Amino acid sequence: MSDQTSCEYCSNYIYDEDCEGYVCDVEMDEDDYGRFITSGRRECPYFVYDNEYKIVRHQM
Repeated sequence: MSDQTSCEYCSNYIYDEDCEGYVCDVEMDEDDYGRFITSGRRECPYFVYDNEYKIVRHQM
């Protein structure tokens, strides 16, 4: 994965207190997950750039 699509920059990558680590918060069923794993894609189709300043810019 490139830096642009790295999980650390995705808004779906959240801290889960139960497992005490970061996890992907995208809800996929088994079929979706199977297609994602076997597709060979290098970029995640669920990637959403986490821009925490976007809301601040909108409010200005």
